[in-house]
Amino acid sequence: MPAANVFAAGCASRVVLDHVTSKWGVLVIVALTETSLRWGELRRGIEGISEKMLAQTLRTLEADGLVHRDAQPTIPPRVDYSLTDRGHELAAHLLPLVRWVGVNAGDIVGGR
Repeated sequence: MPAANVFAAGCASRVVLDHVTSKWGVLVIVALTETSLRWGELRRGIEGISEKMLAQTLRTLEADGLVHRDAQPTIPPRVDYSLTDRGHELAAHLLPLVRWVGVNAGDIVGGR
């Protein structure tokens, strides 16, 4: 299958890029790289994300097939989030970017 023309205005890749390169999308994917997490663990671990943005980001990434939502029929309900195989593949590409940003952010932002 040929690669999408990411430069074309109507290309579906624009939607995917928007989802996976948003600040919260990247952080949720990276947070789920090592293990599955519950909603509250994600909320505490990703400082600054609102409940609304976390819920919206998880729904979007789940609809894109990158995050798996596992709801257990227990009382109280238990919901775990994990990466799908495609999500792990994406995370492998995002982790070097996030590491680079972590190393260089101080110089870039501090250099203004």
